[in-house]
Amino acid sequence: MDRDYLRTPRTWDARGIGRFMLVLGPTSSVFDITTFLLMWHVFGADSELHQALFQSGWFVEGLLTQTLVVHMLRTRRIPFLQSRATFPVLLMTVLVMAVGLWLPFSPLAGVLGTQALPMSYFPWLAGTLAAYCLLTQGVKSWYIRRFGEWL
Repeated sequence: MDRDYLRTPRTWDARGIGRFMLVLGPTSSVFDITTFLLMWHVFGADSELHQALFQSGWFVEGLLTQTLVVHMLRTRRIPFLQSRATFPVLLMTVLVMAVGLWLPFSPLAGVLGTQALPMSYFPWLAGTLAAYCLLTQGVKSWYIRRFGEWL
C-alpha cells in the first residue's frame, strides 16, 4: 500500500468490499474467456490430445495476471509508474512470474500436465497482460470516481 494511504486508519465495510468484488471481479473473467478462445481457436488446443498445451497456456496466463493484479489493486495510483511496491514485493513478483513461465518448459512439465508453449504464444500473452492491466486500471479509476473511495 502507499504510505499516505496507511497514515489514516480505516475500517472495512462489508458492503463496500462486496461492491468492490462485484465491480472488479468480472475483469479477470474477461481474460479467462479470451485465453480459452485463444488456446482453442488460435493454438488448436481443442481436444484431449492437446490438453497439456491448453493447460499450459491457461496456467501461465492465469498466474501472470493474478500476480500483476496485486500491483494493480494495491494503490489508487497507476502502478509501476506513479506508485511502486516495495523491493521484496517486486522481487517476489519477478520470481513467481519467472518460475511460472519456466514450468511448462521444465522437467516438471509432464508431472504437472503441461508442455512447452510455442513461441507464437508469447506475443499474445504480452497483449493479454497489457490489456488486463489497462482494463483493471480503467475499472479501478471508474470505481474511485463513482464511489469516492478505494478499498
